[in-house]
Formats: sequence, structure tokens, C-alpha cells
Amino acid sequence: MLTQSGTILVVGATGSIGTLVTAEAASRGYRVRALARPGADTSAFGDGVEVVHGDLTDSATLGDAVDGIDAVIFTHGAHQGSLAEKVDYGGVRNVLTALHGRPVRIALMTAIGVTKRSEGHDWKRRAERLVRASELPYTIVRPGWFDYNQPTEQRIRMLQGDRRWASDPSDGVISRQQIAEVLVTALATPHAQHKTLELVAEQGAAPHDLSPLFAALETDPATSLDGVHDTNNLPLPQEPSRVHDDLAALRRPRRSARTTHG
Repeated sequence: MLTQSGTILVVGATGSIGTLVTAEAASRGYRVRALARPGADTSAFGDGVEVVHGDLTDSATLGDAVDGIDAVIFTHGAHQGSLAEKVDYGGVRNVLTALHGRPVRIALMTAIGVTKRSEGHDWKRRAERLVRASELPYTIVRPGWFDYNQPTEQRIRMLQGDRRWASDPSDGVISRQQIAEVLVTALATPHAQHKTLELVAEQGAAPHDLSPLFAALETDPATSLDGVHDTNNLPLPQEPSRVHDDLAALRRPRRSARTTHG
């Protein structure tokens, strides 16, 4: 579990969710490190946020970003389907590779409906599988449509199984700020560990404590690369060989680290 003195790396820190995550984590007293591309506008970050430059698509540039961190929150994402493998999937792979199996807490944001087959969704789902394969403690959050909720829709609901596939706001809505709060809270909540959830807001007041919501969720099966109750429509044996290679490479350093540390 992340302690109050921990250092959090925010991936996708200059995006609409990442900026809020960075501010939320800093407001709670964490040391916050924001990963940004060279030349990116980082003026929104407060003085207490450390900015580290690196290329998410190149693991060799991420050493400074991951050095000494205790947790990482992924909020990045490509806006074009053709970049999904390189950014949505490759970004997660490259950060995990740069960690070399060192134990950190992970919160990964993907999307509600991610198990509905499409090019973009499939690569996000493969990124989820990389996180589960790493054997690191994680929480995977699949938020609904950003900021489509009404002012009176603040009651957070956490779902599992990813059955909402309409691909429009009827799947569920949630504010960007509440997404940020859930991602940051998950890092320090034991009940959030090894769980995958869809995040939406419904009519009612915002909860004061997220722990009971996390506690009510089922843990992902230890033997599966998918979230609990996910539809089995992306068979692992049919996955590209490069995906199998990435999964195998992530498992090796983690096992080596366990052996080294007893």
C-alpha cells in the first residue's frame, strides 16, 4: 500500500485527466512526478510537482521517470486508433520494462466498454493484461464518459464485467475530477488491490469514503490475464506473437526480483 511519503509518477500528466490526477495527488501530500514530452506545456503544475521529460514510446528514455518511484498512475491515451498500439499499449509496456520488476503500486485508466472489440479497445485491453501479468499490485479503472454527468449525479458506482457496450453516454458518465480522485485513492486502499472496475456516477451525493466501494468488488482471478467476469472474446492463443513476447518478458524480471529478495 502506498504511504503518505510515497512518490507517484503520473503518465499522461499533461492530459485532461492527468492534470487533475497530478493536482489531486499533490494536494494529499504525495511527492508527485509528472512525465512530459520535451516541449510540452507544464505550466499547469504547481511548484511542488517534479517534471521529468521522456518519450513514452521509448523505454530507454524513461529511466529518470521511474527512478525511486513508489507508484505510477497511467492516464495516457491516443486519440487515433492507429496509434493505440504505440501509445495505449506501448506506453504501459515501456514503463513496466523500465521498472525492471521493481515493486510499485499501479493504477491504470482504460475505458468503459474496453472489452467490446475494436482496434483501440483491443490495445487498451492488452495493456491491462500487461499490468496483470507483471504481478505488481494494481487497480484498473475503466471510466465512463467524461463530464457528461449532471451536477446532481455524483454518487459513484463501481461495476465489474464490462457489459455496457453502447459506445455512447448511456454506458455511464463520470466527472474527470472523480476519476482523478478514484485513481489516487486506489493506490493507498488495500481493498482496491488486484481489482478491475468500471467507474460511473449516478443520481445522488458523492461518497465520503471509497473504501467500502472497493471492498465490495471481486478480485481478479490470479490465473487470468483478464478482469473478473470479463467476456472471453480476445483469446490469448490467437494474439500476435509480439504480444506473447511482451507478456513473457514482463514475467521474467518480476520472477528474478522475487528470487533476489527472497
